[in-house]
Amino acid sequence: MDRSLRNDADLRAQIAARLQGFAVQPAASAERRAAVAVVVADAGFGPDLPGLPQHTAWSDAGALLLTRRAESMRQHAGQWALPGGRIDAGETPEAAALRELHEEIGLHLDGTAVLGRLDDYVTRSGYAITPVVLWAGAASDLQANPEEVASIHRIPFSEWLRADAPILETTPHSAHPVLKMPVGRAWIAAPTAAIVYQFRELCLLGRPTRVAHFDQPAFAWR
Repeated sequence: MDRSLRNDADLRAQIAARLQGFAVQPAASAERRAAVAVVVADAGFGPDLPGLPQHTAWSDAGALLLTRRAESMRQHAGQWALPGGRIDAGETPEAAALRELHEEIGLHLDGTAVLGRLDDYVTRSGYAITPVVLWAGAASDLQANPEEVASIHRIPFSEWLRADAPILETTPHSAHPVLKMPVGRAWIAAPTAAIVYQFRELCLLGRPTRVAHFDQPAFAWR
């Protein structure tokens, strides 16, 4: 395994330093505010997805935790997502991300897990999303809240670093391309993909990159 992909103290320090040196761009305005948790964790036994291998033993390679939203959700049912939700009155994005993480997948972290923020991403549905990067270590005890989450997946960094990522598609609805990230034999679309791509570029590769201009596919607008 590439030593740089191991989920250890060196990686934590690298990500924290790159986030600390990054000038975050906040959203100028938005009707509603939300936060998502960009959770760095062990790859575990793998993502359990077509086209990606499962591990026979627990892997401490770095990964991000993603979910598939429950089909019963009123918005974005069945779509890929980072754990997160609306920021309550008087709440910071960090507090909201930590709260939603516990509510959605049963992972309890405190403020010491916060490594920093990525740029805000404003969605077509009117949310300004603040991505909060968190360190979770093994994160071995996860439990999906069935009202919100259909499944939890550990997508290893090696998958995000594929040579065919990102996928940029032109659309007649926007002057900017839609951004997607390939995963196995499928793909994940913006806004989740845009946030993941910025994490890849900045935190893993050390290349400060803006993503707020990338568009979402039409199915994600609502």
